[in-house]
Amino acid sequence: MLSVNMVAFAYLIASVLIIFALKGLASPETARRGNTFGMLGMGIAALVTLQLESVQNYAWIVAAIGVGGLLGGITARKVPMTHMPQTVAFMHSLVGLAAVLIAVSALYDPVAYGIADASGGLHLASRIELFLGTFIGAITFTASLIAFGKLQGLLSGRPLVFGGQHVVNLVLGIGMIGAGILFCVNGAWLPFLVMLAIALVLGVLLIVPIGGADMPVIVSMLNSYSGWAAAGIGFTLGNNMLIIAGALVGSSGAILSYIMCKAMNRSLFNVLLGGFGGDAPAAGGAAAAGERPVHSGAAEDAAFMIGNARSVVIIPGYGLAVARAQHALKEMVDLLLKQGVEVKFAIHPVAGRMPGHMNVLLAEADVPYDIVFEMDEINSEFAETDVALVIGANDVVNPAAKTDPASPIYGMPILEAAKAHHVIVVKRSLAAGYAGLDNDLFYMDRTMMLFDDAKKACEKIIQALD
Repeated sequence: MLSVNMVAFAYLIASVLIIFALKGLASPETARRGNTFGMLGMGIAALVTLQLESVQNYAWIVAAIGVGGLLGGITARKVPMTHMPQTVAFMHSLVGLAAVLIAVSALYDPVAYGIADASGGLHLASRIELFLGTFIGAITFTASLIAFGKLQGLLSGRPLVFGGQHVVNLVLGIGMIGAGILFCVNGAWLPFLVMLAIALVLGVLLIVPIGGADMPVIVSMLNSYSGWAAAGIGFTLGNNMLIIAGALVGSSGAILSYIMCKAMNRSLFNVLLGGFGGDAPAAGGAAAAGERPVHSGAAEDAAFMIGNARSVVIIPGYGLAVARAQHALKEMVDLLLKQGVEVKFAIHPVAGRMPGHMNVLLAEADVPYDIVFEMDEINSEFAETDVALVIGANDVVNPAAKTDPASPIYGMPILEAAKAHHVIVVKRSLAAGYAGLDNDLFYMDRTMMLFDDAKKACEKIIQALD
Protein backbone atom coordinates (compact mmCIF):
# COMPACT_ATOMS: atom_id res chain seq x y z
CA MET A 1 0.00 0.00 0.00
CA LEU A 2 1.17 3.52 -0.77
CA SER A 3 1.67 6.06 1.99
CA VAL A 4 -0.64 9.06 2.31
CA ASN A 5 2.06 11.40 1.00
CA MET A 6 2.77 9.18 -2.00
CA VAL A 7 -0.92 9.02 -2.86
CA ALA A 8 -1.22 12.80 -2.60
CA PHE A 9 1.86 13.26 -4.81
CA ALA A 10 0.56 10.81 -7.42
CA TYR A 11 -2.80 12.58 -7.51
CA LEU A 12 -0.97 15.89 -7.94
CA ILE A 13 0.92 14.50 -10.95
CA ALA A 14 -2.34 13.16 -12.42
CA SER A 15 -4.00 16.56 -11.92
CA VAL A 16 -1.15 18.35 -13.70
CA LEU A 17 -1.47 15.91 -16.60
CA ILE A 18 -5.20 16.64 -16.80
CA ILE A 19 -4.38 20.36 -17.02
CA PHE A 20 -1.93 19.65 -19.85
CA ALA A 21 -4.63 17.54 -21.53
CA LEU A 22 -7.14 20.37 -21.55
CA LYS A 23 -4.47 22.75 -22.80
CA GLY A 24 -3.62 20.35 -25.63
CA LEU A 25 -7.26 19.90 -26.62
CA ALA A 26 -7.53 23.64 -27.26
CA SER A 27 -5.98 23.17 -30.71
CA PRO A 28 -6.31 20.43 -33.37
CA GLU A 29 -2.52 20.48 -33.78
CA THR A 30 -1.95 19.44 -30.15
CA ALA A 31 -5.13 17.43 -29.58
CA ARG A 32 -3.41 14.04 -29.90
CA ARG A 33 -0.82 15.03 -27.33
CA GLY A 34 -3.59 16.36 -25.11
CA ASN A 35 -5.45 13.06 -25.30
CA THR A 36 -2.25 11.22 -24.39
CA PHE A 37 -1.74 13.41 -21.34
CA GLY A 38 -5.37 12.88 -20.31
CA MET A 39 -5.19 9.09 -20.61
CA LEU A 40 -1.90 9.01 -18.72
CA GLY A 41 -3.28 11.20 -15.93
CA MET A 42 -6.44 9.14 -15.50
CA GLY A 43 -4.42 5.93 -15.69
CA ILE A 44 -2.18 7.08 -12.83
CA ALA A 45 -5.20 8.17 -10.79
CA ALA A 46 -6.94 4.82 -11.30
CA LEU A 47 -3.88 2.76 -10.40
CA VAL A 48 -3.22 4.81 -7.28
CA THR A 49 -6.86 4.51 -6.20
CA LEU A 50 -6.63 0.73 -6.45
CA GLN A 51 -3.82 0.84 -3.88
CA LEU A 52 -5.94 2.54 -1.22
CA GLU A 53 -6.76 0.59 1.93
CA SER A 54 -10.48 1.26 1.46
CA VAL A 55 -10.47 -0.90 -1.69
CA GLN A 56 -11.47 -4.36 -0.49
CA ASN A 57 -13.02 -6.28 -3.37
CA TYR A 58 -10.95 -6.31 -6.56
CA ALA A 59 -13.18 -8.85 -8.31
CA TRP A 60 -16.01 -6.36 -8.89
CA ILE A 61 -13.55 -3.66 -9.91
CA VAL A 62 -11.76 -5.85 -12.43
CA ALA A 63 -15.09 -7.04 -13.83
CA ALA A 64 -16.35 -3.46 -14.19
CA ILE A 65 -13.11 -2.36 -15.86
CA GLY A 66 -13.32 -5.30 -18.25
CA VAL A 67 -16.93 -4.69 -19.24
CA GLY A 68 -16.50 -0.93 -19.45
CA GLY A 69 -13.28 -1.21 -21.42
CA LEU A 70 -14.84 -3.64 -23.86
CA LEU A 71 -17.90 -1.47 -24.42
CA GLY A 72 -15.77 1.64 -24.72
CA GLY A 73 -13.46 0.02 -27.26
CA ILE A 74 -16.35 -1.21 -29.38
CA THR A 75 -18.03 2.19 -29.22
CA ALA A 76 -14.86 4.03 -30.20
CA ARG A 77 -14.40 1.81 -33.27
CA LYS A 78 -18.03 1.53 -34.38
CA VAL A 79 -19.52 4.97 -33.81
CA PRO A 80 -19.28 7.09 -37.00
CA MET A 81 -18.29 10.75 -36.89
CA THR A 82 -21.90 11.72 -37.58
CA HIS A 83 -22.90 10.17 -34.24
CA MET A 84 -20.13 11.73 -32.18
CA PRO A 85 -22.30 14.52 -30.67
CA GLN A 86 -24.86 12.07 -29.26
CA THR A 87 -22.04 9.80 -28.08
CA VAL A 88 -20.55 12.69 -26.13
CA ALA A 89 -23.98 13.49 -24.65
CA PHE A 90 -24.42 9.86 -23.60
CA MET A 91 -21.00 9.83 -21.93
CA HIS A 92 -22.00 12.92 -19.95
CA SER A 93 -25.06 11.03 -18.71
CA LEU A 94 -22.82 8.27 -17.35
CA VAL A 95 -20.76 10.81 -15.38
CA GLY A 96 -23.95 12.18 -13.84
CA LEU A 97 -25.21 8.68 -13.03
CA ALA A 98 -21.88 7.79 -11.41
CA ALA A 99 -22.11 10.87 -9.18
CA VAL A 100 -25.63 9.89 -8.08
CA LEU A 101 -24.69 6.27 -7.36
CA ILE A 102 -21.65 7.30 -5.32
CA ALA A 103 -23.80 9.71 -3.30
CA VAL A 104 -26.38 7.00 -2.60
CA SER A 105 -23.62 4.60 -1.59
CA ALA A 106 -22.01 7.18 0.72
CA LEU A 107 -25.33 7.91 2.40
CA TYR A 108 -25.98 4.20 2.84
CA ASP A 109 -22.60 3.55 4.50
CA PRO A 110 -20.91 6.80 5.57
CA VAL A 111 -18.46 4.93 7.82
CA ALA A 112 -16.91 3.15 4.83
CA TYR A 113 -16.38 6.52 3.13
CA GLY A 114 -14.86 8.09 6.24
CA ILE A 115 -17.50 10.83 6.41
CA ALA A 116 -19.41 9.67 9.51
CA ASP A 117 -19.64 11.61 12.74
CA ALA A 118 -19.42 10.09 16.23
CA SER A 119 -23.00 8.80 16.03
CA GLY A 120 -22.41 7.09 12.69
CA GLY A 121 -24.34 9.72 10.72
CA LEU A 122 -23.06 12.24 8.19
CA HIS A 123 -21.12 15.38 9.00
CA LEU A 124 -22.91 18.59 8.01
CA ALA A 125 -20.20 19.40 5.48
CA SER A 126 -20.62 15.95 3.92
CA ARG A 127 -24.39 16.43 3.68
CA ILE A 128 -23.90 19.70 1.80
CA GLU A 129 -21.39 18.04 -0.53
CA LEU A 130 -23.76 15.15 -1.19
CA PHE A 131 -26.63 17.53 -1.83
CA LEU A 132 -24.66 19.52 -4.42
CA GLY A 133 -23.09 16.50 -6.12
CA THR A 134 -26.35 14.56 -6.21
CA PHE A 135 -28.65 17.16 -7.71
CA ILE A 136 -26.07 18.30 -10.28
CA GLY A 137 -25.37 14.67 -11.19
CA ALA A 138 -29.08 13.79 -11.44
CA ILE A 139 -29.85 16.78 -13.66
CA THR A 140 -26.82 15.94 -15.81
CA PHE A 141 -27.94 12.32 -16.14
CA THR A 142 -31.49 12.88 -17.41
CA ALA A 143 -30.68 16.07 -19.34
CA SER A 144 -27.90 14.27 -21.20
CA LEU A 145 -30.20 11.37 -22.06
CA ILE A 146 -32.75 13.79 -23.54
CA ALA A 147 -29.96 15.53 -25.50
CA PHE A 148 -28.81 12.11 -26.72
CA GLY A 149 -32.34 11.27 -27.81
CA LYS A 150 -32.72 14.52 -29.74
CA LEU A 151 -29.37 14.17 -31.47
CA GLN A 152 -29.90 10.50 -32.27
CA GLY A 153 -33.34 11.19 -33.72
CA LEU A 154 -35.11 9.09 -31.10
CA LEU A 155 -36.86 12.27 -29.93
CA SER A 156 -38.02 15.21 -32.01
CA GLY A 157 -35.54 18.04 -32.37
CA ARG A 158 -38.41 20.52 -32.08
CA PRO A 159 -38.76 22.44 -28.82
CA LEU A 160 -41.42 20.89 -26.58
CA VAL A 161 -43.10 23.73 -24.74
CA PHE A 162 -46.30 24.01 -22.70
CA GLY A 163 -48.08 26.73 -20.81
CA GLY A 164 -46.61 27.57 -17.43
CA GLN A 165 -43.46 25.59 -18.16
CA HIS A 166 -41.12 28.06 -16.53
CA VAL A 167 -43.37 28.32 -13.47
CA VAL A 168 -43.35 24.53 -13.12
CA ASN A 169 -39.56 24.48 -13.38
CA LEU A 170 -39.30 27.25 -10.79
CA VAL A 171 -41.60 25.43 -8.35
CA LEU A 172 -39.69 22.18 -8.83
CA GLY A 173 -36.38 23.99 -8.36
CA ILE A 174 -37.57 25.54 -5.10
CA GLY A 175 -38.87 22.14 -3.97
CA MET A 176 -35.55 20.49 -4.80
CA ILE A 177 -33.56 23.09 -2.89
CA GLY A 178 -35.99 22.89 0.04
CA ALA A 179 -35.67 19.11 0.22
CA GLY A 180 -31.90 19.45 -0.08
CA ILE A 181 -31.76 21.93 2.80
CA LEU A 182 -33.91 19.58 4.92
CA PHE A 183 -31.51 16.75 4.09
CA CYS A 184 -28.56 18.93 5.12
CA VAL A 185 -30.30 19.59 8.44
CA ASN A 186 -31.28 16.03 9.42
CA GLY A 187 -29.44 13.74 6.99
CA ALA A 188 -32.56 11.60 6.49
CA TRP A 189 -33.27 9.41 3.46
CA LEU A 190 -36.71 10.81 2.64
CA PRO A 191 -35.68 14.42 1.82
CA PHE A 192 -32.66 13.06 -0.03
CA LEU A 193 -34.82 10.84 -2.25
CA VAL A 194 -37.33 13.64 -2.82
CA MET A 195 -34.50 15.97 -3.84
CA LEU A 196 -33.08 13.28 -6.13
CA ALA A 197 -36.44 12.57 -7.81
CA ILE A 198 -37.12 16.27 -8.45
CA ALA A 199 -33.62 16.73 -9.89
CA LEU A 200 -34.15 13.83 -12.30
CA VAL A 201 -37.42 15.38 -13.49
CA LEU A 202 -35.84 18.83 -13.80
CA GLY A 203 -33.12 17.40 -16.03
CA VAL A 204 -35.81 16.35 -18.49
CA LEU A 205 -37.86 19.54 -18.30
CA LEU A 206 -34.82 21.77 -18.76
CA ILE A 207 -33.83 20.17 -22.09
CA VAL A 208 -37.10 19.26 -23.84
CA PRO A 209 -37.94 22.93 -24.65
CA ILE A 210 -34.54 23.42 -26.31
CA GLY A 211 -34.43 22.99 -30.07
CA GLY A 212 -31.86 21.27 -32.23
CA ALA A 213 -30.17 24.51 -33.27
CA ASP A 214 -28.98 25.02 -29.70
CA MET A 215 -27.65 21.50 -29.20
CA PRO A 216 -23.95 22.48 -29.52
CA VAL A 217 -24.36 24.85 -26.57
CA ILE A 218 -26.30 22.24 -24.61
CA VAL A 219 -23.64 19.57 -25.15
CA SER A 220 -21.02 22.04 -23.90
CA MET A 221 -23.19 23.00 -20.91
CA LEU A 222 -23.75 19.35 -19.98
CA ASN A 223 -20.01 18.85 -20.15
CA SER A 224 -19.71 21.62 -17.55
CA TYR A 225 -22.42 20.03 -15.38
CA SER A 226 -20.65 16.67 -15.43
CA GLY A 227 -17.45 18.33 -14.27
CA TRP A 228 -19.12 20.06 -11.33
CA ALA A 229 -20.87 16.81 -10.38
CA ALA A 230 -17.51 15.04 -10.34
CA ALA A 231 -15.95 17.81 -8.26
CA GLY A 232 -18.80 17.66 -5.73
CA ILE A 233 -18.42 13.91 -5.32
CA GLY A 234 -14.65 14.41 -5.09
CA PHE A 235 -15.22 16.29 -1.84
CA THR A 236 -17.33 13.42 -0.53
CA LEU A 237 -14.60 10.91 -1.38
CA GLY A 238 -11.84 13.19 -0.15
CA ASN A 239 -10.16 12.77 -3.54
CA ASN A 240 -8.17 15.87 -4.49
CA MET A 241 -7.53 14.67 -8.02
CA LEU A 242 -11.26 14.26 -8.69
CA ILE A 243 -11.94 17.70 -7.25
CA ILE A 244 -9.30 19.34 -9.45
CA ALA A 245 -10.23 17.45 -12.62
CA GLY A 246 -13.95 18.06 -12.07
CA ALA A 247 -13.43 21.77 -11.44
CA LEU A 248 -11.29 22.05 -14.57
CA VAL A 249 -13.88 20.31 -16.74
CA GLY A 250 -16.69 22.28 -15.15
CA SER A 251 -15.06 25.68 -15.61
CA SER A 252 -13.77 24.97 -19.12
CA GLY A 253 -17.22 23.73 -20.18
CA ALA A 254 -18.82 26.87 -18.75
CA ILE A 255 -16.34 29.10 -20.58
CA LEU A 256 -16.91 27.22 -23.85
CA SER A 257 -20.68 27.55 -23.42
CA TYR A 258 -20.25 31.31 -22.97
CA ILE A 259 -18.06 31.54 -26.09
CA MET A 260 -20.60 29.61 -28.16
CA CYS A 261 -23.51 31.69 -26.89
CA LYS A 262 -21.56 34.80 -27.80
CA ALA A 263 -21.05 33.37 -31.29
CA MET A 264 -24.84 33.03 -31.54
CA ASN A 265 -25.45 36.51 -30.08
CA ARG A 266 -27.47 34.96 -27.27
CA SER A 267 -27.13 34.49 -23.53
CA LEU A 268 -27.02 31.08 -21.88
CA PHE A 269 -30.17 32.05 -20.00
CA ASN A 270 -31.85 32.76 -23.34
CA VAL A 271 -30.76 29.36 -24.67
CA LEU A 272 -32.17 27.58 -21.62
CA LEU A 273 -35.49 29.40 -21.86
CA GLY A 274 -35.71 30.15 -25.56
CA GLY A 275 -36.93 26.94 -27.20
CA PHE A 276 -35.25 27.98 -30.46
CA GLY A 277 -34.61 25.69 -33.43
CA GLY A 278 -36.06 22.35 -34.38
CA ASP A 279 -36.68 19.89 -37.15
CA ALA A 280 -37.39 21.77 -40.35
CA PRO A 281 -39.94 20.48 -42.80
CA ALA A 282 -38.34 18.94 -45.83
CA ALA A 283 -38.67 20.78 -49.09
CA GLY A 284 -37.59 19.41 -52.42
CA GLY A 285 -35.21 21.50 -54.43
CA ALA A 286 -37.47 21.74 -57.46
CA ALA A 287 -40.58 22.62 -55.50
CA ALA A 288 -38.90 25.30 -53.45
CA ALA A 289 -37.22 26.70 -56.55
CA GLY A 290 -40.63 27.16 -58.11
CA GLU A 291 -41.64 29.46 -55.27
CA ARG A 292 -38.45 31.53 -55.24
CA PRO A 293 -36.14 31.47 -58.26
CA VAL A 294 -32.73 29.92 -57.77
CA HIS A 295 -29.76 29.33 -60.04
CA SER A 296 -28.95 25.62 -60.03
CA GLY A 297 -26.11 23.88 -61.78
CA ALA A 298 -24.30 20.61 -62.19
CA ALA A 299 -21.07 19.32 -60.68
CA GLU A 300 -19.27 20.15 -63.95
CA ASP A 301 -20.28 23.79 -63.56
CA ALA A 302 -19.00 23.85 -59.98
CA ALA A 303 -15.73 22.21 -61.07
CA PHE A 304 -15.26 24.83 -63.79
CA MET A 305 -15.84 27.68 -61.32
CA ILE A 306 -13.53 26.47 -58.56
CA GLY A 307 -10.93 25.09 -60.98
CA ASN A 308 -10.54 28.52 -62.58
CA ALA A 309 -10.64 30.48 -59.33
CA ARG A 310 -7.62 31.98 -57.64
CA SER A 311 -9.05 31.53 -54.14
CA VAL A 312 -11.69 29.21 -52.72
CA VAL A 313 -13.04 29.22 -49.17
CA ILE A 314 -14.87 26.05 -48.13
CA ILE A 315 -17.53 26.28 -45.41
CA PRO A 316 -18.41 22.83 -44.03
CA GLY A 317 -21.56 22.07 -42.06
CA TYR A 318 -23.44 19.17 -40.55
CA GLY A 319 -24.48 17.97 -44.01
CA LEU A 320 -20.83 17.14 -44.68
CA ALA A 321 -20.81 14.92 -41.60
CA VAL A 322 -24.11 13.24 -42.49
CA ALA A 323 -22.84 12.37 -45.98
CA ARG A 324 -19.44 11.27 -44.59
CA ALA A 325 -17.91 13.35 -47.33
CA GLN A 326 -14.80 14.58 -45.54
CA HIS A 327 -12.41 12.23 -47.32
CA ALA A 328 -13.84 12.98 -50.77
CA LEU A 329 -13.61 16.68 -49.93
CA LYS A 330 -9.98 16.28 -48.92
CA GLU A 331 -9.24 14.59 -52.28
CA MET A 332 -10.93 17.47 -54.08
CA VAL A 333 -8.88 20.01 -52.09
CA ASP A 334 -5.66 18.20 -52.96
CA LEU A 335 -6.51 18.45 -56.67
CA LEU A 336 -7.23 22.17 -56.38
CA LEU A 337 -3.98 22.82 -54.51
CA LYS A 338 -2.03 20.97 -57.21
CA GLN A 339 -3.67 23.22 -59.80
CA GLY A 340 -2.48 26.31 -57.92
CA VAL A 341 -5.82 27.29 -56.38
CA GLU A 342 -5.58 28.81 -52.89
CA VAL A 343 -7.94 26.82 -50.67
CA LYS A 344 -8.99 27.63 -47.12
CA PHE A 345 -11.61 26.29 -44.72
CA ALA A 346 -13.86 28.57 -42.66
CA ILE A 347 -15.26 27.14 -39.42
CA HIS A 348 -18.16 28.63 -37.50
CA PRO A 349 -18.08 28.05 -33.70
CA VAL A 350 -21.50 26.38 -33.67
CA ALA A 351 -21.30 24.46 -36.96
CA GLY A 352 -22.33 20.85 -36.50
CA ARG A 353 -23.91 19.36 -33.41
CA MET A 354 -21.16 19.72 -30.82
CA PRO A 355 -18.27 22.08 -30.07
CA GLY A 356 -15.43 21.58 -32.57
CA HIS A 357 -17.45 19.12 -34.66
CA MET A 358 -16.14 20.38 -38.02
CA ASN A 359 -12.55 20.57 -36.76
CA VAL A 360 -12.71 16.93 -35.70
CA LEU A 361 -14.27 15.95 -39.01
CA LEU A 362 -11.54 17.65 -41.06
CA ALA A 363 -8.80 16.30 -38.81
CA GLU A 364 -10.09 12.77 -39.45
CA ALA A 365 -9.56 13.38 -43.18
CA ASP A 366 -6.02 14.77 -42.56
CA VAL A 367 -6.87 18.25 -43.79
CA PRO A 368 -3.80 20.43 -42.98
CA TYR A 369 -4.36 22.56 -39.89
CA ASP A 370 -2.77 25.60 -41.49
CA ILE A 371 -5.61 26.00 -44.02
CA VAL A 372 -8.40 25.74 -41.41
CA PHE A 373 -9.49 29.09 -39.98
CA GLU A 374 -12.01 30.20 -37.38
CA MET A 375 -14.77 32.68 -38.22
CA ASP A 376 -13.04 35.77 -36.81
CA GLU A 377 -9.84 34.96 -38.68
CA ILE A 378 -11.33 34.61 -42.15
CA ASN A 379 -14.47 36.74 -42.36
CA SER A 380 -12.53 39.74 -43.63
CA GLU A 381 -11.27 37.68 -46.61
CA PHE A 382 -14.63 36.80 -48.19
CA ALA A 383 -14.88 40.07 -50.09
CA GLU A 384 -11.67 39.11 -51.94
CA THR A 385 -12.59 35.45 -52.38
CA ASP A 386 -13.43 34.19 -55.86
CA VAL A 387 -15.63 31.27 -54.76
CA ALA A 388 -17.21 30.43 -51.41
CA LEU A 389 -18.08 26.72 -51.44
CA VAL A 390 -20.75 25.92 -48.83
CA ILE A 391 -21.07 22.20 -48.17
CA GLY A 392 -23.86 21.11 -45.87
CA ALA A 393 -23.97 24.39 -43.92
CA ASN A 394 -27.06 26.54 -43.63
CA ASP A 395 -27.81 28.74 -40.62
CA VAL A 396 -24.17 29.78 -40.10
CA VAL A 397 -24.12 31.52 -43.52
CA ASN A 398 -27.66 32.95 -43.47
CA PRO A 399 -27.53 36.68 -44.38
CA ALA A 400 -30.75 37.25 -42.41
CA ALA A 401 -28.57 37.41 -39.32
CA LYS A 402 -27.19 40.67 -40.74
CA THR A 403 -30.12 42.08 -42.71
CA ASP A 404 -33.43 41.03 -41.13
CA PRO A 405 -34.19 42.50 -37.68
CA ALA A 406 -37.29 40.28 -37.47
CA SER A 407 -35.28 37.08 -37.86
CA PRO A 408 -34.75 34.94 -34.72
CA ILE A 409 -31.02 34.78 -35.57
CA TYR A 410 -30.63 38.54 -36.16
CA GLY A 411 -27.36 39.71 -34.65
CA MET A 412 -25.79 36.25 -34.69
CA PRO A 413 -22.25 36.41 -36.12
CA ILE A 414 -22.10 34.42 -39.36
CA LEU A 415 -19.55 33.42 -41.96
CA GLU A 416 -20.01 36.13 -44.57
CA ALA A 417 -20.03 33.88 -47.63
CA ALA A 418 -22.49 36.24 -49.33
CA LYS A 419 -19.63 38.73 -49.86
CA ALA A 420 -17.67 36.34 -52.08
CA HIS A 421 -17.61 36.97 -55.85
CA HIS A 422 -19.41 33.66 -56.42
CA VAL A 423 -21.10 31.20 -54.07
CA ILE A 424 -21.67 27.50 -54.62
CA VAL A 425 -24.00 25.76 -52.18
CA VAL A 426 -23.98 21.97 -52.08
CA LYS A 427 -27.23 20.82 -50.51
CA ARG A 428 -29.70 18.03 -51.09
CA SER A 429 -32.67 20.40 -51.20
CA LEU A 430 -33.83 23.88 -50.31
CA ALA A 431 -35.07 22.65 -46.94
CA ALA A 432 -34.62 25.03 -44.04
CA GLY A 433 -31.72 24.49 -41.65
CA TYR A 434 -31.87 23.18 -38.11
CA ALA A 435 -33.06 26.59 -36.92
CA GLY A 436 -36.10 26.18 -39.17
CA LEU A 437 -35.36 29.32 -41.22
CA ASP A 438 -35.16 29.92 -44.96
CA ASN A 439 -31.79 31.14 -46.24
CA ASP A 440 -31.63 34.16 -48.55
CA LEU A 441 -28.12 33.12 -49.62
CA PHE A 442 -29.67 30.40 -51.79
CA TYR A 443 -31.55 32.94 -53.91
CA MET A 444 -28.78 35.45 -54.60
CA ASP A 445 -27.88 36.13 -58.23
CA ARG A 446 -24.28 35.05 -57.74
CA THR A 447 -25.20 31.84 -55.92
CA MET A 448 -25.30 28.50 -57.72
CA MET A 449 -27.13 25.65 -56.01
CA LEU A 450 -25.77 22.15 -56.52
CA PHE A 451 -28.55 19.83 -55.36
CA ASP A 452 -26.83 16.59 -54.41
CA ASP A 453 -25.48 14.53 -51.55
CA ALA A 454 -22.24 16.13 -50.34
CA LYS A 455 -20.11 13.04 -50.92
CA LYS A 456 -21.52 12.38 -54.39
CA ALA A 457 -21.10 16.03 -55.30
CA CYS A 458 -17.44 16.02 -54.26
CA GLU A 459 -16.79 12.83 -56.21
CA LYS A 460 -18.41 14.27 -59.34
CA ILE A 461 -16.41 17.49 -59.00
CA ILE A 462 -13.22 15.44 -58.66
CA GLN A 463 -14.02 13.60 -61.91
CA ALA A 464 -14.65 16.89 -63.68
CA LEU A 465 -11.40 18.39 -62.34
CA ASP A 466 -9.23 15.47 -63.53
